[in-house]
Amino acid sequence: MDFKRSDFPEGFTFGAATSAYQIEGHATGGAGSTHWDTFAATPGNVVRQENGDLACDHYNRYAEDFDLMQAAGFDAYRFSTSWARVMPDGRTPNPEGLDFYDRLVDAMLERGLAPYATLYHWELPSPLADEGGWRSPDMHKWFGDYTACIMGRIGDRMAAVAPINEPWCVGWLSHFLGHHAPGLRDIRATARAMHHVLKAHGTAIQTMRGLGLKNLGGVFNFEWAEPVDDSDAARRAADLYDGYYNRFFLDGIYKGRYPDAVMEGFAPHLPDGWQDDFDLIGQPLDWVGLNYYTRKIIAPNTDAWPSHEEAPGPLPKTQMGWEIYPDGLYKFLTRTAREYTGDTPLFVTENGLANADVIVDGVVDDAERTAFVSAHFDAVKRAIDAGAPVSGYFLWSLLDNYEWALGYEKRFGLIHVDFDTFKRTPKASYHALKSALAR
Repeated sequence: MDFKRSDFPEGFTFGAATSAYQIEGHATGGAGSTHWDTFAATPGNVVRQENGDLACDHYNRYAEDFDLMQAAGFDAYRFSTSWARVMPDGRTPNPEGLDFYDRLVDAMLERGLAPYATLYHWELPSPLADEGGWRSPDMHKWFGDYTACIMGRIGDRMAAVAPINEPWCVGWLSHFLGHHAPGLRDIRATARAMHHVLKAHGTAIQTMRGLGLKNLGGVFNFEWAEPVDDSDAARRAADLYDGYYNRFFLDGIYKGRYPDAVMEGFAPHLPDGWQDDFDLIGQPLDWVGLNYYTRKIIAPNTDAWPSHEEAPGPLPKTQMGWEIYPDGLYKFLTRTAREYTGDTPLFVTENGLANADVIVDGVVDDAERTAFVSAHFDAVKRAIDAGAPVSGYFLWSLLDNYEWALGYEKRFGLIHVDFDTFKRTPKASYHALKSALAR
């Protein structure tokens, strides 16, 4: 790595991130069915119809995984709790699930890992999906009850908590593009889901404040949008992409409104009284997390709103086909502070790449990941030097895992996982990061 711990401010948090469904093994511990289980069981949705039943068997192997984190010198672990494990029907607490998260958090603390929790990383209990899921006007109430249940149990030991990972994926990717559960392609469902995600976010923050929790934030995903050329049409298309991908949720929380370009399509489809929800949505946050991977070069086309085409960028690509563009992280960190959050601490809550990693003679030589991480840490340092209050960085991901609709073939981990035996093999990037983080 082309950096070391001392290059960053005192107290800067170095962490790694995962999510529950992607690593735990959902078939274990009394967890209930989720809309991801049914989405994955539907032919054509997920590579080889793979699901999270086994994942990385983290449910049984978390001690080994935390030992590896501790050995690498990490300060913190960003994890998520599974709603369907805590409440299999979405409403009734599961003692076995609550006990698991109790053990999990205690195991982190025993190894000096600060727990950074996310309440929802996409595994909605099937009974709530049957009642409309994120389209339902009652969703924020259900989510508030879940928040009270899990944080009433483990909230006393949290370093930080955010309600919902990547609202754009919960809303647009899942209800407009149909790439994630529930797999809809419906603009009315999308507008309502995106609004209800923000109501649930606000309700969770309010609920946790009532429980006495501190250091509450939000986690949002970002893709830098560049017009393919200087034409007005290309600029409008890029602005719309920026609006529904990058600005929608921050505008709702910090400005009490939604971007005009997005409202051209959404206005007829939002629920009655949506304008009255911004006091709830705009609960004060103690920090903001940015998940960043790539940029998109946007070209217009002549189809109906919100049409555009994505032009291939000139820079190297990851195994996902995503262009490697570290400047986008710098731009988002500085823009978010300048236009929304001011002095509120910012965290890079996800950043990483998928790579075709293989074991050769017991070694995984993932030089591409080491270069990627180094370049993005440089972008973070430049943002700090420019005045952005960046307080930490969480690499995605600790482990190779279940990559949603792409199954198990895309590997994001610092640690290689053999999905047949569950053997963990730290990659070269793990060892490079361990050296960088040495005190």
